[in-house]
Amino acid sequence: MQKLKRFGVSMDSQLLENFDKYLKRHGYANRSEAVRDMVRDQLVREEWNQKTEGKNIETVGTITIIYDHKKHQLSNHLTENQHHHHNEVISMMHIHLDETNCLEVLAVRGNPEKIKEIANHLISTKGVKHGKLVMTSTGKNLT
Repeated sequence: MQKLKRFGVSMDSQLLENFDKYLKRHGYANRSEAVRDMVRDQLVREEWNQKTEGKNIETVGTITIIYDHKKHQLSNHLTENQHHHHNEVISMMHIHLDETNCLEVLAVRGNPEKIKEIANHLISTKGVKHGKLVMTSTGKNLT
């Protein structure tokens, strides 16, 4: 088990009051765990925003899209794109929301720049009503 280190944080009383309200709304038992989560979140963001030329950086995430499956050839186009990126798209879930709308969630893994490119292409495809890339970490560099 890793050794814990303590440090102090000074902040404006109103900011601390707002932070304590945030902790309560989100169910944190203490400030330390919330600060650890916030630091981890920032480190994951930094991981995704690194320039990766020549670096072997691996990230994971999900691409979620909502689309009208009745749009001509849209389903085929989306599937073809996923097959083209079979190294990065590691799993996919397809849900029929109603007679027209479908939800797809793709689990992706790989270089962050490549994953962003794939997400942007899928989300900007004509007929896709909404999409979002959720970026996270493999957890290798987080404790």
